[in-house]
Amino acid sequence: MLRFLESMQFMLFVFFTAAYAYQIVYLFVGLIGKGRGGRENAKLHRYAAVVAARNESAVIANLIRTLKEQNYPSELLDIYVIADNCTDNTAQISRQAGAYVYERFNKVQVGKGYALEYLFHHIFEDKGETAYDGFFVFDADNIVDRDFVREMNKMFDTGEYTALTSYRNSQNFCANWISAGYALWFLRESRFLNRPRTQLGVNCAVSGTGFLVSAQAVREDAGWPYHLLTEDIEFSIHEILQGRKIAFCPDAVLYDEQPTTFRQSWRQRLRWSKGYLQVFQRYGTRLLGGVLRGNFSCFDMSMAIMPAFVLSTVSLASNLALAVWGVWTGGSILIALQSLGQMLLSMYLTLFVIGAITTVTERRHIHTGRARRVLYAFTFPLFMFTYLPISLAALFSKGEWKPI
Repeated sequence: MLRFLESMQFMLFVFFTAAYAYQIVYLFVGLIGKGRGGRENAKLHRYAAVVAARNESAVIANLIRTLKEQNYPSELLDIYVIADNCTDNTAQISRQAGAYVYERFNKVQVGKGYALEYLFHHIFEDKGETAYDGFFVFDADNIVDRDFVREMNKMFDTGEYTALTSYRNSQNFCANWISAGYALWFLRESRFLNRPRTQLGVNCAVSGTGFLVSAQAVREDAGWPYHLLTEDIEFSIHEILQGRKIAFCPDAVLYDEQPTTFRQSWRQRLRWSKGYLQVFQRYGTRLLGGVLRGNFSCFDMSMAIMPAFVLSTVSLASNLALAVWGVWTGGSILIALQSLGQMLLSMYLTLFVIGAITTVTERRHIHTGRARRVLYAFTFPLFMFTYLPISLAALFSKGEWKPI
């Protein structure tokens, strides 16, 4: 038994080291690279910004206002809101703010994916399938930088990409360690994952909000047939498997609002973890086929949706089992816990380095004092550690999960 547990621990270590070593290359590219830009003399395309909103009356006017204030011709940017199963006055506020509004009431097909599918269907029906060149997708609690659309248009006009994702910053970084944990994760995703991917010609993954997709792709996909819990990742993988390109626009800045309570965070990340498992279950075989054909984007996305924190939980469990076994067989408890302590320390230090590098390199985007930036770099590993029980709960949860 002891030898089996030690072998499992060693095999997991080798797997993680081999599978994720390429992200060290991403780290260096993110540190020294400048990112890929678009055309300065780009043609001005016609876009629609689409927002799926459920009971968002408190925040949606702010998003519409920042879209109305874009440094981009207003006649080339229409705003649509799908008020999805709302019980408040989201629809009324959105109309007053200047958006086209559709209302949807469906208690069976619940979630953002279904809402977007409904909205795209009506836009094509009412405006025609060629009215727009592309669609921006936002969440209701977002706000965007004044040059967001103009910067995205520069890259879209190159004609190389089917979809573009943006630089995701946070409105409430310094609310507490939970919001800071989210913020650092998304800053790290922008700087050290998506930017290197685009520089190296590897596909990015869109991250829920603040992205642009070509109208041609939406037409070819017959709308938005992505209904898993993580429909953004499902869309990304589908596009990659179709041979389309998704890139990162570093100069298009989106500000998202992050959860501030552990209960909110737990529920959200539990849905994400369950959604990753759903996507892995549905697309894992096709992604593996792409890997075997030498498609590095398929390998990268496999690592992104691989239930890594579930495997980390297994590794942690094996270390605990080794400790218990050592005590049970009469060994010293200090020796028995040594392996567990070393694993936790190495995980903490790795995550701390990631958080610290992100904090230093992206400090101009973190609007808080130096002391808080240092504090949140130290607490970032604690935020990430909470994924261990969340992933385990997702792995063993039963019943149907629906987006909310």
